[in-house]
Amino acid sequence: MPSLIEDLLDPSALPDETRSVSLVQTHISMVFVADRYVYKLKKPVDFGFLDFRTLEKRAHYCRREVALNRRLAKDIYLDVLPVRFDGERHSMRAMTGKVVEYAVKMVRIPEESLMKSLFERGALTKNHLRRIAQVLARFHSGARTSPEIAAYGKADRFKVNTDENFEQVEEYVGTTLERPVFEALRQWTDAFYESNKDLFPERIKAGRIRDCHGDLHMEHVCLMERLQIIDCIEFNDRFRYSDTIADIAFLLMDLDYHGGGDLSKFLWDVYKQEIHEKDIEPLLMFYKVYRAFVRGKVNSFQSKDESIGRGEKEEAVARAKKYFELAFSYVQMTKG
Repeated sequence: MPSLIEDLLDPSALPDETRSVSLVQTHISMVFVADRYVYKLKKPVDFGFLDFRTLEKRAHYCRREVALNRRLAKDIYLDVLPVRFDGERHSMRAMTGKVVEYAVKMVRIPEESLMKSLFERGALTKNHLRRIAQVLARFHSGARTSPEIAAYGKADRFKVNTDENFEQVEEYVGTTLERPVFEALRQWTDAFYESNKDLFPERIKAGRIRDCHGDLHMEHVCLMERLQIIDCIEFNDRFRYSDTIADIAFLLMDLDYHGGGDLSKFLWDVYKQEIHEKDIEPLLMFYKVYRAFVRGKVNSFQSKDESIGRGEKEEAVARAKKYFELAFSYVQMTKG
């Protein structure tokens, strides 16, 4: 959609005054970054686990994104706005023309307040981590649950996710990971289900399956005056309906990925104490492997995104390889 992108990169096409506009793309979104606000559009893609092919679906999931993210970032998510086309140009400011897309309007978050930015500057402290652990423990303890949600904690229900991962990554074997690593991760995952059959129903009985965040990594944690956690999964309930440990595992894995193993351990120790978890490290490792594999998969997808340049694709391949290597290193740790 080059004309849409070109049009919305013009400051006069946006609903709020701004001197500049830049574009950031993911495998599923186009994000237009202005001076004070951010406008996120969904790409018309279908990855199986999400389907944004129709305008109606994109509108629906924009509304879901705002509603769900207000649980942990109510100061950030503002509205859903129509993008109109009058036959000549696309605009979010125009009041006439055909509605051709929808955008989620958000407050622009200062880059320096992101957990990842603090970590990279060496400014992420144990006090920050304690604050994050407390917010997440409260969120997980109070998050919605029901018999329908709890059913996603069953081993066979969660195996849908891991089976899908291996099916979707198969085509990238030889590009972002090698066959022996792929097979080792698949065999270890299948063996975990077999040898921990009792663990999954125990977690259901303990009420640990909740409507979680689903995409909890360092770029989504904003250490502002009021801690805000953005960009939860809105497009597929089965990625949010999960064991609370599957949620925190993502953030712990992300710290490991960036070389923050000691901080990851501290965050886990505080969170575990806040939410009263005991003797659950094998399950945590299972979910860390899962989370690292998912990130490897997502970056593999990006390596084939025709809307980004060759350099960005090469960077996506490098990130994917590193995530798959991390997943494999976790598996090796369980055998050591």
